[in-house]
Amino acid sequence: MANKYGNVHTEVDGIRFPSKAEARRYSELRLLEKAGEIRDLVCQHPIPLDAYVFAGKYAGTVRHVANFIVDFRYIVCATEGTEYEDVKGGASTTMFRLKKRWAETEHGITIKEIRG
Repeated sequence: MANKYGNVHTEVDGIRFPSKAEARRYSELRLLEKAGEIRDLVCQHPIPLDAYVFAGKYAGTVRHVANFIVDFRYIVCATEGTEYEDVKGGASTTMFRLKKRWAETEHGITIKEIRG
């Protein structure tokens, strides 16, 4: 069944992905995991987005605002570095670009956009 962006839901290893591109990337990452190049692969990993409150009842505090969900998070065995990926079949939305930049800035990470 296609969603509003025209993606076709696809199932791999009992996991339902919202697009063929995301399912394909998952299969690629599973092969890398089996080869011992990556480990601890996680799908739909939430990254918290918090903000400092300047005024009102919660002034001077940091509050949780939302989560940015990346498609994949894993550790590269050679470097022990954590990688974050989001599969994009088409153009990125304004909200995606905002949350991506916010997550990268707040957590000091880089989120790779994988074009499907």
